[in-house]
Amino acid sequence: MPTELVDDVYDITCGGDAEKRYRVFLCTRGVPTLFDTGLAQTTDAVHEGLREIGTEPERLIITHGDGDHIGGFDALVEQYELETWVPEQTDLETDYDPDHRYGDGDQIGQFTAVHAPGHEADNHALIDEDAGIAVMGDAVSGADQRGLPAGYFHLPPAVYSQNLNEAEASLERLLEYEFEVGLVYHGSSVTENARSKLDRYVNFPSKP
Repeated sequence: MPTELVDDVYDITCGGDAEKRYRVFLCTRGVPTLFDTGLAQTTDAVHEGLREIGTEPERLIITHGDGDHIGGFDALVEQYELETWVPEQTDLETDYDPDHRYGDGDQIGQFTAVHAPGHEADNHALIDEDAGIAVMGDAVSGADQRGLPAGYFHLPPAVYSQNLNEAEASLERLLEYEFEVGLVYHGSSVTENARSKLDRYVNFPSKP
């Protein structure tokens, strides 16, 4: 079932349970853009969510190559004839070649790609500073994934990360951009004061 988190930004949670959820995001400002695809077996739920929203995506941006982010690639590309953008580091084993490969600093419509490795080497965030929206990939999770209050960020669990030290260092790069909303795939997204909350998380205790 889709949820409009803020104007023109939808969370389509397409599978999982209270402990582990799978989701994609749809941004309808400008070219309707889908971020990631969920698992191969959750594509029917993505279709249903898009029908409920009443907007078909025209563009697909992959944040990184984990199965829960790219598993439904072929099915969604075939269904919607999507223009596809995939990180240049991502190994893609799909029937459809991506239309575009992107890297750090590239512009995809109104979104700026920010390479944020650590969880995975190819992880990227996509930031629309004008709208104040940051799609975090798996650079961070919602704090409630770790049993903490919702509305804040936490690093993804070490068991799911290649290099947690690198993941933490990558957060400094995200702070170079302005955003109010931080969309995460695990736990709850942060819909207010996202950058300032991330700054406090990264730089606490305050530097002298």
